[in-house]
Amino acid sequence: MLQKRCQVPITVENDGKCAALAEVWMGSLKDCDDAIVLVLGTGVGGGIIKDKKLHKGKHFIAGEFSFIFTNNAAFESEMSHIWAGQAGVSGLCTPVAKVKNLPIEEVDGMKVFQYANNGDEEVLNILDDYCYRLALQLYNLQYIYDPEKIAIGGGISKQEILIKYIRNNIEKHYNNLIPNIMVKPEVVTCEFYNDSNLIGALYNYLTRYELISKN
Repeated sequence: MLQKRCQVPITVENDGKCAALAEVWMGSLKDCDDAIVLVLGTGVGGGIIKDKKLHKGKHFIAGEFSFIFTNNAAFESEMSHIWAGQAGVSGLCTPVAKVKNLPIEEVDGMKVFQYANNGDEEVLNILDDYCYRLALQLYNLQYIYDPEKIAIGGGISKQEILIKYIRNNIEKHYNNLIPNIMVKPEVVTCEFYNDSNLIGALYNYLTRYELISKN
C-alpha cells in the first residue's frame, strides 16, 4: 500500500525484531548463530535469531516476550499477569513511585536510575527485585531455546548498574536456588542501545532488496 503511494522500495518490520537484526548484523551478537534480544521499554520487545536469521514462527509472533504469562500477584499493575507489566520500565517506575510517595507521572527510567546510581537503598532493593525476576525468565529462555547470548536493549540498558544486577541475580540463582543447572544465560548489552531498531530496519531493507548479502 505504501509503495503504491510513494513509488519507492519499502520494507516494514517490528522494532524489536529490527533490534535483533542489527545486533546479529554488526553488534554484540555478530559472532552468534543463535541468540535472543530483549528490549526493555514500555513492555518487553525483542527477537529470536536462528542461524543468523530472524525467526518469526508460524504466526509471526516469535519473540513477542511481552505476552509471556507470569505468576506475579504481588506486582500492582493492570498488566501484572504478563511479562510486559513485570519487566517493562513500569516494573521499576511503579514501585519506586510508591516507595517515594510520588505521583507515577513524576517517575521515569531516568529518575529511577538517578536514585539507584546515588546509592538509594530503597530503590536499589527494588532494582534487585526487578532483576531477580528478570533473571528467572532469562533462565526460562535459556532452557527453551539455548541461545549463545541474550542481549539486553532499550534505553535503560545503558545503565551499567542494571546489567550488573542482572548478572548478579543470574549467579545467585545458579549458586543457590536452582538445582541441576547446566548452563547460565550469557547476558550482554545491545551494542547500539536505542538505535538498534533503526540500524536493523536498514539491514532488513538492504537484505530484502539484495543490496547486501544476509551472510
